[in-house]
Amino acid sequence: MTHSHHHHDHHDHPHQHSHKHSHPHSHEPKDPVQELKPGHGGLLFIDAFNGISGDMFISAMLDLGVPFCVVDNAITALPIHGFHLERGTRVRSGIVAGSFEVHVDDKQPQRSWREIDEIFANATCPEPVISLARSIFTRLAEAEGSVHGVSPKDVHFHEVGAVDSIVDIVGAAAICRYLQPSKVICSPLPIGHGFVHAQHGILPLPAPATVSCLRGVPTYGVDVEGELVTPTGAAIVSVLANEFVRWPSMEVKRVGYGSGTKEFASRPNLLRVVMGKQSNEDLRESPMMHTVLEANVDDMTGELMGHAIGELLRKGALDVWVTPTTTKRGRPGMVLSVLAEKCIARGLRQEIVRQTTTIGVRSYDVGKYELARREVRVGTRFGEASVKVVDIDGVARGKPEYVQCAEAAQRHGVTVQDVMIEVMRNWRDGV
Repeated sequence: MTHSHHHHDHHDHPHQHSHKHSHPHSHEPKDPVQELKPGHGGLLFIDAFNGISGDMFISAMLDLGVPFCVVDNAITALPIHGFHLERGTRVRSGIVAGSFEVHVDDKQPQRSWREIDEIFANATCPEPVISLARSIFTRLAEAEGSVHGVSPKDVHFHEVGAVDSIVDIVGAAAICRYLQPSKVICSPLPIGHGFVHAQHGILPLPAPATVSCLRGVPTYGVDVEGELVTPTGAAIVSVLANEFVRWPSMEVKRVGYGSGTKEFASRPNLLRVVMGKQSNEDLRESPMMHTVLEANVDDMTGELMGHAIGELLRKGALDVWVTPTTTKRGRPGMVLSVLAEKCIARGLRQEIVRQTTTIGVRSYDVGKYELARREVRVGTRFGEASVKVVDIDGVARGKPEYVQCAEAAQRHGVTVQDVMIEVMRNWRDGV
């Protein structure tokens, strides 16, 4: 399926649809899977038995059931053009897997991370998508910068690679924000050997930037000549994954396969992704997946702090709170606390420094246990409103969405409590 993107900044790009298969053998088309709903949650396991690249991750997630529009809409919101996306299928060892490719139609400029960050700043994607994409791209830029001895902001990505990396990283971020998995686990990564021709000359495999991205990620060598883990794939998995194990204890719910463009004689060039369910006990013992950032301030007004809280939440913080305290020399002050996913903690740390008067931020990792939740739309005479529902020992407990109830109350000239009472009554009647 081909989607042309020629004028993203106008959001009126044409879409051409055609079906393509890269495998020369004839085969039955894969049955369409039921699309995953937003906020599906659950455990996402990335089984990278033959490595990972950006296009393999996206094609596997699309095959799993993430709607293509999740990726397409995120890419459309970027102010870049001159390429189109192709979604299809390939067959590897008899397995029909998804494929995802970026085709460049017009000559692309060489872009630095500074320029790519400016593209992100001017994008109309939801802020949580851009925040996560920035974290992944920062990891990649820092890896490239450390290899070439330049500042990450000045790292240049070659013409085609820049577009590929932008699409793969923004697409991966959009998918993750759409599904909102409770945990992402990845298998240890296999590493091939050999050499590859790159912009800077002949490089050893794994590529130096890949190795730098994989700090803290378990790897193992395999007797395969070729690149199994690309720098973009390494950056994506190193930011998204909370844990690395061969195979987690879980109840398998869904499976998707993504394919790479190369074929290897000794192994199928596939990436498998699995959506599963862990027991509540497993969730209680989950590893440190979140970070708390804290800063003490004693020279800032409540108005400015209120603005800082809003900006931090807009940039992807899960929660922000302020605690009154006594600081040095007996001054009354505030402790600003921010709870965030580990993958975006670094960017939020910079935002705290930028939005407040603090000159330092402390951090510590925490575990987080939360009940699986779902959202139910409920009709009332004031319009529809959402109810957030959790199940405790088989009993459903719901809470109406305050903002929607407040808006409905304002429209109809009634109190928020009036709307909430009716929403809950109608929800209970329908349970």
